[in-house]
Amino acid sequence: MYYSNGNYEAFARPRKPEGVDKKSAYLVGSGLASLAAACFLVRDGQMKGEHIHILEELSLPGGACDGIKDPNKGFIIRGGREMENHFECLWDLFHSIPSIETEGVSVLDEYYWLNKDDPNYSLMRATINRGEDAHTDGKFALSDKASMEIVKLFLTKDEDLYDKTISDVFTDEFFASNFWLYWRTMFAFEDWHSALEMKLYIQRFIHHIGGLPDFSALKFTKYNQYESLILPMVKYLEAHNVQFQYDTKVTNVVFDINGGKKVARQICCVHGGKEEVIDLIEDDLVFVTNGSCTENSTLGDNDHAPALNTSPGGCWELWRNIARQDPSFGHPDKFCTQVEKTNWESATITTLDDKIPPYIQKICKRDPFSGKVVTGGIITVKDSGWLMSYTLNRQPHFKEQPKDQLVVWVYGLFTDRPGDFIKKPMKDCTGTEITEEWLYHLGVPESEIHEMAVNSVRCIPCMMPYITAFFMPRRKGDRPKVVPDGCVNFAFIGQFADTVRDTVFTTEYSVRTAMEAVYTLLNVDRGVPEVFGSCYDVRVLLDSTSKMMDGKKLTDLKLPFMAELLEKKVLKRISGTVIEELMQRYNVI
Repeated sequence: MYYSNGNYEAFARPRKPEGVDKKSAYLVGSGLASLAAACFLVRDGQMKGEHIHILEELSLPGGACDGIKDPNKGFIIRGGREMENHFECLWDLFHSIPSIETEGVSVLDEYYWLNKDDPNYSLMRATINRGEDAHTDGKFALSDKASMEIVKLFLTKDEDLYDKTISDVFTDEFFASNFWLYWRTMFAFEDWHSALEMKLYIQRFIHHIGGLPDFSALKFTKYNQYESLILPMVKYLEAHNVQFQYDTKVTNVVFDINGGKKVARQICCVHGGKEEVIDLIEDDLVFVTNGSCTENSTLGDNDHAPALNTSPGGCWELWRNIARQDPSFGHPDKFCTQVEKTNWESATITTLDDKIPPYIQKICKRDPFSGKVVTGGIITVKDSGWLMSYTLNRQPHFKEQPKDQLVVWVYGLFTDRPGDFIKKPMKDCTGTEITEEWLYHLGVPESEIHEMAVNSVRCIPCMMPYITAFFMPRRKGDRPKVVPDGCVNFAFIGQFADTVRDTVFTTEYSVRTAMEAVYTLLNVDRGVPEVFGSCYDVRVLLDSTSKMMDGKKLTDLKLPFMAELLEKKVLKRISGTVIEELMQRYNVI
């Protein structure tokens, strides 16, 4: 497996891998990573679909990329997926997946046209005082000291950040900035999360620094991610005779480890209440999604709060059983043993009448029933005790959604702090109480809140114990390599496998690990697109520096000797050169 860039290899079709007709594949889990791996096995590995077996614990595919209409509870989304134009592996995949909406076009085609015709951006990023504009004005409000702390983190070597937290590398001036407000609510970072992941995010998305305040960097699907992304992949795979086996819980993969060679020999599982063993040979390839951010998720309803389920989760126990066999298989306990630091809660709110939409429209400044972008990303309630954010994507968000209803996604980053109207921690609140807190911050008169929350809304809260588990402080080896050293027929895929330079908690990461796994085990003769190299582009660096400083020039920095050094030495040296021209073009000087 090797990396490539440009469109030379992007448009090339690989030759059929040697011996692929004798091989088969078993994929544990049916989330985005596993489905992507199966698609790459079919498209680029040219493996027969009937040789590919997907083993799923639940009764439907999709993993964390969900979106369902429960016959009793109604519409439910645990989260949403933000995407951007440099998700190279994701778009490489979806240009080959046929749309299930429009005949003759790909999922990428319809996604591209949708976001061209209706570009995403926010008109209200944050509120205070029950629905008033927080007047962040798109400014990061970083002090000179805080700006330099970001630059220092950007330049720090990975190994110097092992097991360090964000609070280890930033001071109060940074945490008081709008930058941190935008950042932590968009990506769900907490102070105690990994400084290494924070650095990787800054490097990965530095080309979007200017779009951070208004979400103009983002793109969204037409419907929820299950209907827009997962179902087309499932239809594609079913058309190629890929075998789906649901209600199958994989408990272990047993290895024959001899010297430096590791061969997966058995898959242990429970199917239909019976324990089964699938014997493997070296031509049987195994792909395991290790860990899950949505494991042990629990739902509540209008009248009940969701329970916090801290019992051993199936995917974590599977990874533990695998990891006990060799150190190269990672350290799952680094991520899944501190639920108090990895949980937060979301809620799906469905409006049932015409009472609430006017309050939404007043804040987002758009007609929520227009079929176009509504909030353009999350709106953060800056003065919320729960640090509540909420979003309305294009409506309808579900194909079956009635035209007079809206589906809203709400989340709180602090589940253990009292609310501002409901004086309880979010984790202890029913759906009605969460709705009341939301309506309070929308500016609904207090005397009308309870009746509206009871009669005008259906709210399904969801507690997720491991939703930010992948952000826990770590070091090299805690996440196993996609293909661990010595493995000949086994790979890890998904958010807890480790690949170079990319960032977790993205659809791209799942697809990238899947692509790397398939290309490595099958020796596919085609390059995997490398991560977009914006952090190595001097133009991007200059532009992001200017925007991070809210338009201030380098000579305006109130740091010892900085302005004097620039004025007397640096600027004189570059005068009349292309370097000066570049710095002027991007407003750095």
